[in-house]
Amino acid sequence: MAETDTRRRGDTRARIQSIALERFTDNGYDQTSLREIAEDLGVTKAALYYHFKSKEEILDSLLGQASTELEALVTWMASEPSTRERRLEMLRRLGMIARGVPGDVIRCVQQNEVALQNLGATTQLVHGLKARLSAAAQPDDAGVEDRLRVRLAIMAVLVANKTGADLGGTADERAQAAQSVAADLMP
Repeated sequence: MAETDTRRRGDTRARIQSIALERFTDNGYDQTSLREIAEDLGVTKAALYYHFKSKEEILDSLLGQASTELEALVTWMASEPSTRERRLEMLRRLGMIARGVPGDVIRCVQQNEVALQNLGATTQLVHGLKARLSAAAQPDDAGVEDRLRVRLAIMAVLVANKTGADLGGTADERAQAAQSVAADLMP
């Protein structure tokens, strides 16, 4: 019985996070209220408070998930010398991460950067992870052009996760195109 309650509580938390992330990204962090999230879930605001006390708490939980996967990628990349083959594998792994919750969280933070300025740790965490991943991927003898190429390759993979008509294609087509562009850019 306790295991079922724990699983149900985890499912509810995950649903809250999913709906909140979608609303934060589509409507804006500032324009989203806990009441709207509760309505989308079909629960009372009090029921939502049982799991999360604020929007910031929801966002922090999402950032925790995202940072865990990205930290693991940074650690993996930094664990051995940065060869071209290793950098290309890093891009492939980043592409897989970007297609999940971490990519959605990064996109949400980027789209809400102005609104999240008051939550300095939030935007600093995302920018810090991208900077650390870029630093870990730099070739030993990287000059300005190579450092820029690494950053642009990483951004190509992250940008491809963005939905919308401006890039066109399906999610798979955008991901495949991003890997191709990123591989061309990567020194």
